[in-house]
Amino acid sequence: MNKQSFVKFAVFLASISSILLLAGCFGSSGSGGSGSGGSNGGEGPTVTTPAPPAREHDTRITEGYYRLVLEDLPFDPIGDPASTDRWWGELDGVGYRIEVPDHWNGALVVYAHGYRGDERELRVDNPEIRPYLIENGYAWAASAYAANHYDVRSGLENSNALALNFTKIAAERGREIEEPVRHYMIGQSMGGHIAGAALEAETLSKANNPLLYDGALSLCGVMGDAEILDYFTAYNLAAMQLGGVPADSFPVADGESRVETFKEALWVDYDADIGALTAEGEKLRAILMNLSGGERPTFNEAFSDPISGRRELDILHGYADNDGTAYGILAQNIVDTRSVDYRFETAPGATRTTAENQFNNLILRVSPSSDANPAQDDGLRWIPRLRGELNAPMITLHTLGDLWVPFSMQQIYAQRVKDQGYADLLVQRAIRAVGHCDFTYEEQVTAFSDLVDWHMENVKPDGDDVLDAATVASPDYGCGFTIDGGDEAFPCP
Repeated sequence: MNKQSFVKFAVFLASISSILLLAGCFGSSGSGGSGSGGSNGGEGPTVTTPAPPAREHDTRITEGYYRLVLEDLPFDPIGDPASTDRWWGELDGVGYRIEVPDHWNGALVVYAHGYRGDERELRVDNPEIRPYLIENGYAWAASAYAANHYDVRSGLENSNALALNFTKIAAERGREIEEPVRHYMIGQSMGGHIAGAALEAETLSKANNPLLYDGALSLCGVMGDAEILDYFTAYNLAAMQLGGVPADSFPVADGESRVETFKEALWVDYDADIGALTAEGEKLRAILMNLSGGERPTFNEAFSDPISGRRELDILHGYADNDGTAYGILAQNIVDTRSVDYRFETAPGATRTTAENQFNNLILRVSPSSDANPAQDDGLRWIPRLRGELNAPMITLHTLGDLWVPFSMQQIYAQRVKDQGYADLLVQRAIRAVGHCDFTYEEQVTAFSDLVDWHMENVKPDGDDVLDAATVASPDYGCGFTIDGGDEAFPCP
């Protein structure tokens, strides 16, 4: 049975299971039982299924908020123009790029780009390791997605649909090729979430375009899925509390003005020196360190960095007024800060000080709606879950100084995968750099090459332990896989 047949069979089994489950439910109240009977001939009460709640994102899609930038689709060759076929266009209205080398090795790499915020223009990115892929015979394909914002569902479905139409597009462009013998995904940032979801069991059973990948590489990925919203909210609530403007409700009223107030209270001069803090500001630094992954190399340098540190703190502060719906991707609040342990004097696991206890008792706690990200009848959840139920090898790379998509995302994911019993399919690597996605070309190539070798030779490569706090705090943590290639790389002791 080939891969596509396997996927169809898996979806068929899922459908049959659902039918049998429904049959069992209907049968339990049918005429064969000892029900109460009555003049209605055994018919139960009529139940009306409520309509799903409306989302702001639905309006964006239906009212044409987004625009595909057609003139952006063409892309230049690398080296000899005749060495690859380069195709671009639209698939069901979604833009794409595909490149196939003349010496194609039969493998297709699907690239998932990162978050574009509220941009209206839909664009395609090339994978950063495109030269390596072409030189080594890999074809690649990348989708613009049907929508921006944090629409992981569209990103995954559109990427898979492109991969499934790969040979058809090639034939339409005059190149007859066989179906790919291997599929890999590389995703960056939000695309890292997409890459993680691509390997999940729930995705295979629920996606409209299911595809069984042979492995995935997640770069600086949002591997804690919606829990990143907990992180954004917890940080801003802590800053407000320390800055003298504590929140008393969620969503927070006047979030932008509160940010300006706490910046003045917690920084000596936020605009002049992002690393210079007041005494209360030092507490915020410690809280952020623990929220973002604990004590580790590069954190303090990342926080104080005049370029990436300022950029990422500004991004965090931009979420002060978020409403827990990922700006309309969900219909209800999913943020949950009830179990957040705020620490600024002790390490997690130790007995909290009186001051920490007082802080934790006073700060606003946010509770989520009962089912903010429900399973959908028409495909994947609005924010696909990363439960840790892997069906193929996964390698992740994450910079230790990332404050936008923090290293704690890797810790959340590692624990989920471990709890599900799939730790043998996960390798995680820490990179000693500040800033979001600050990887060298060599670090990405090494990780992808190791992923392919793992799949082909069935020998698991080395990685870093992300769950042991003492290991993560070691001065040489991340030295195993950081390849010095830029000014932001941190030398090992």
